Amino acid sequence: MFGNYLIGLREGLEASLVVCILIAYLVKTERRDALRPIWIGIGVACAIAFGFGCALTFGSQELTFKAQEALGGSLSIVAVALVTWMVFWMRRTARHLKAELHGKLDAALQMGTGALVATAFLAVGREGLETALFVWASVRASNDGTHGPLIGVLLGLLTAILLGWLFYKGAVRINLAKFFTWTGGMLVVVAAGVLAYGVHDLQEAEFLGGLRDKAFDISTTIPPDSWYGTLLKGIFNFQPDPTVLQVTVWLLYLVPTLAFFFAPVGFGPGKGKVNATHEQASVRDGGVDGDRTDGDGERVRDGARGAGSRPVGDEG
Repeated sequence: MFGNYLIGLREGLEASLVVCILIAYLVKTERRDALRPIWIGIGVACAIAFGFGCALTFGSQELTFKAQEALGGSLSIVAVALVTWMVFWMRRTARHLKAELHGKLDAALQMGTGALVATAFLAVGREGLETALFVWASVRASNDGTHGPLIGVLLGLLTAILLGWLFYKGAVRINLAKFFTWTGGMLVVVAAGVLAYGVHDLQEAEFLGGLRDKAFDISTTIPPDSWYGTLLKGIFNFQPDPTVLQVTVWLLYLVPTLAFFFAPVGFGPGKGKVNATHEQASVRDGGVDGDRTDGDGERVRDGARGAGSRPVGDEG
């Protein structure tokens, strides 16, 4: 359940920050007349993401067992690829997100209502579709016959919405740089479990061999139906009797991905290294704030985590 809560929290908070930036910018620039098209775009994006999740859930039930396993395994691998790209993208380019959104919003304001709806839809829709796919794959991997995984996702999304509202109101300050770094790392661990489960699905569908080649079997030590077995499966998608191929894929994904993810951004002297003293991200006065100092000591604006000493939208 915790792993699914983390997915809902992390993905939901990204979408909440995007909404926070868009709304705060319009309020600060006194363009409240443009809020309705923005909310329409956000609503359409959420509806499509929800519909996509329902289509995956109910559509796959009409398939044969092997077809379900083949679809589930394939989409699990796609979901892991998208989430991996997302966490690296957020780590490397997040500081420019606010400026990018403001630029698109300025252009949309000049073009009219339809452009505003499209801007909000595209900004939130990508996050929504990625979230729906990864949540579906993760819930499928950790499903234990209860509603626990779905409840975990829902609680994570509700927490993200609450935090987004508190950020906008300026009631909460949080180091978003550290938050996205550590939750991104934990999400990679969850993704590794989803990937291993996807490989098992493809083995069940006979797309891959080695289904009976077990790497180990500790089912007697950690029974899947025990409380600690359920806990391990809920957090890490742990399986007590994985195949050799599952363990191999899990290790080949997890070890290098975590190594690259926690390496200094830019992999070079002074290129995007996070300075814990200077890069403090927070949201106040309706926006995400934070300062960063580059290699020459010049203060620069940290876009995605809402940079600069001014609130979101003060540029206008």
